[in-house]
Amino acid sequence: MDTKSQRIVSPIDGAWPTTQIMASLAKALVSDGPALGFGAVTSTEVETTTAVLVTSTGSTGANKEISLSSGALLASAKASNKFLAANFGETWSLLLPLTHIAAVNVLVRSLELGTIPVNLIGYEGEYPKVDYTAIVPTQLYNGLNGDERLLKHLQSAKAVLVGGAALGSGLQAQATNAGIKVVTTYGMSETSGGCVYNGFALDGVQVAISDAGFIKVSGPILANNLALDSNNWFVTSDLGELVDGRLKVLGRGDDVIISGGENISLSEIESAISQSFSNSEFAAFAVSSEKWGQELHVAAVNAPADFSEQVERLLLEKFGNSAKPKRFHQLAALPLIGIGKVDRGALAQLAMKSEL
Repeated sequence: MDTKSQRIVSPIDGAWPTTQIMASLAKALVSDGPALGFGAVTSTEVETTTAVLVTSTGSTGANKEISLSSGALLASAKASNKFLAANFGETWSLLLPLTHIAAVNVLVRSLELGTIPVNLIGYEGEYPKVDYTAIVPTQLYNGLNGDERLLKHLQSAKAVLVGGAALGSGLQAQATNAGIKVVTTYGMSETSGGCVYNGFALDGVQVAISDAGFIKVSGPILANNLALDSNNWFVTSDLGELVDGRLKVLGRGDDVIISGGENISLSEIESAISQSFSNSEFAAFAVSSEKWGQELHVAAVNAPADFSEQVERLLLEKFGNSAKPKRFHQLAALPLIGIGKVDRGALAQLAMKSEL
């Protein structure tokens, strides 16, 4: 290894004071000192263009390290603040763990505004008022279903970014009715976090759909060393469509199962259920079956007593007999990957072991 072209990685300790983390990040973004590692990074050296190293957990649960330049992070932060019309001196709150790119983005956006984010991880007492925050759908659900402290905090913000997983239309409508100014985001670690807000690409970002129907992204927000197509687009694993310039995410390309010879989109199943059950947490997943190839199962948390009957009727009416779930499961909590994505693999394993 040519150490002259490498940069040492310094892991960030989430227990550090926020001011110390911000000072270290400010230096890293101007190539002063080491690159910073957020999450379970194992690399000790990276190329000199790397300012931040983050870990990303895909749908399989496997960790991978993503290398982000200062240019990518700053382009993302500037575009985000511009979309929100954020002014210098305004504040963000930190409600996400520093193991996730969305939390890193809150730090960089705050640097751009000349402020220190209010770290609410483990915070005691009433949350202070801030201008902006970023959360995942599970947190939004919690705020709307009993966490009054969080609800007040979200209601008082000028904008609440919600990403990390699909936001159901029912939950979004409930949030809007509660006075929360939701901004839906789409992105991933490879795109320096959210790069599409409310369906529209941020300033400097281009979004298109590949011939195979996959969402592809280009722009200054892309991570280092990505595998790009011949026209320098990063092709994601997500299916989508553009309607009048607005991106609609249809789900992951690998979320379509085949049951009894019929294709079933787990994302479409969940979207249909969410329209009637915005107050319930649930997930559609597949279990291997000798008879069907794959069986459609649905797991739910705190669902009403007639949940299975209502969902079965709803799906039969909307999609036909092929979308009838083979089993329903009541859980205390859904297993998650990272900070917001449901671990469908873990659900399937539990179902096959008859632990659900």
